[in-house]
Amino acid sequence: MIISTTNKISGKEIERELGVVSGSTVQTRWVGRDIAAGLKTLIGGEIKGYGEMITNARKEAVERMIKQAKDIGADAIIGMRYSTTTVMGGAAEILAYGTAVKFK
Repeated sequence: MIISTTNKISGKEIERELGVVSGSTVQTRWVGRDIAAGLKTLIGGEIKGYGEMITNARKEAVERMIKQAKDIGADAIIGMRYSTTTVMGGAAEILAYGTAVKFK
């Protein structure tokens, strides 16, 4: 599956747009990470636990978006973007979305 943040794929001609596809996941904080993050704010540096959590959440959201695109017969997803929304205190949704297309 080709995924692009642009609205076209070099060397490919889009036959039709199949619609918007998306995938999301809601992630919550973990008290152990919060304690480590709190300590990091005192001494500075990267908070690796949160970085890994966000990386994994993005990957999961993209995988769900790709599944939705494959289910409708798409060859690619163009205009792909991420969005993050706070769902409640300590929980956030990571959303991956784009336009599913079929090539000629």
